[in-house]
Amino acid sequence: MDWSDDLSVGVTEIDNQHKRLIELINKLHDAMKAGQGKLVLETTLQELAAYTVYHFQAEEQYMQQFKYPRYSSHKVEHDAFVKKVTDFQKDFAEGRLGLTLDLMKFLKDWVKNHIKATDKQYSALFNKSGLA
Repeated sequence: MDWSDDLSVGVTEIDNQHKRLIELINKLHDAMKAGQGKLVLETTLQELAAYTVYHFQAEEQYMQQFKYPRYSSHKVEHDAFVKKVTDFQKDFAEGRLGLTLDLMKFLKDWVKNHIKATDKQYSALFNKSGLA
């Protein structure tokens, strides 16, 4: 998955966080394709999950600070994604599920679609509130 300008939300800090999420998804994908061991995959998945939580908290803090009217529905999307990744981590760690191309497609599609369809909705408010 590559960063492209159509993924920009017009806020440098958040764009940089989105770029890092894409890097981590790509790192996980590359490790999976290279057949790296479970420990490497598990560590990479943990890093992705932790960074996702960090990023969501940053976005949500700005949403609350700027009184973003769609905060509740946006947070629901974040919470659902975190739960799905957490459930996957648990299943993977317990050997019930492996990393698959379908999972990688889900991660890439979710991030790309979430940025384009949901995150871009806050751009104008964040910019008007002083974030650029």
